[in-house]
This record gives sequence, structure tokens and C-alpha cells, in this order.
Amino acid sequence: QVQLVESGGGLVQAGGSLRLSCAASGRTFDKYAMAWFRQAPGKEREFIGSISSSGYNIIYSDSVKGRFTISRDNVKNKGNLQMNSLKPEDTAVYYCAARVIGNNAYAYWGQGTQVTVSS
Repeated sequence: QVQLVESGGGLVQAGGSLRLSCAASGRTFDKYAMAWFRQAPGKEREFIGSISSSGYNIIYSDSVKGRFTISRDNVKNKGNLQMNSLKPEDTAVYYCAARVIGNNAYAYWGQGTQVTVSS
């Protein structure tokens, strides 16, 4: 099992940048694929992107392509989401999630971190 904790959220002006971190517990983080999601009030949870256990296969949603970068450091048991050129519509609670390799379900979730982008 793995436990996840997001950090790095806050208030930023439009056009600015934030870097979110996802700290994982245990020694088996490299056995999990992980992903980032976000959810704004009144809206459904939105998939942002995912990264394979190796860190070399990355998928982004169209809404963040070219602006967000997903990475991971399996030695430090840490995932990262670099967000650039932020827009007010990026305002949401951001979550990281992990799944066991070979399983489609993301069974492990962090508590979320608030990102607010002002105009």
C-alpha cells in the first residue's frame, strides 16, 4: 500500500506558476502508476494527466497540454506537478492518486491541495 500527501497549493495570479508535490510513504512507490486530478465546486472531477511507474510514459489532458508538466522521483518517493501559465479556470482542489500496475482503478488518493488563480 501507499499513502499520499499533496502540498504546494496556494494563491497565484493569472500567468503565474505553482509546483505541487505528492509525497508517498513506504518503499514501494515505484510499483505504482500515478495521476493528477482536480475538482472545482459544482464540477465533476477532471483528469489532468498520468505517469507510469518508470516515469517515462506520460499522458496529459488537452486542457493542460503545454502548460503543466508531470514528473516523479522514485528515489525520493515523490511526484510533482509543475503548473505554468495558470488561468483562473485552473482554480480547483488538486489531488494525486496511485494505482497498482495492471489495475485500472486508482485506489489510493491524497487529501487534496487548493489552487486558486486570480485574474
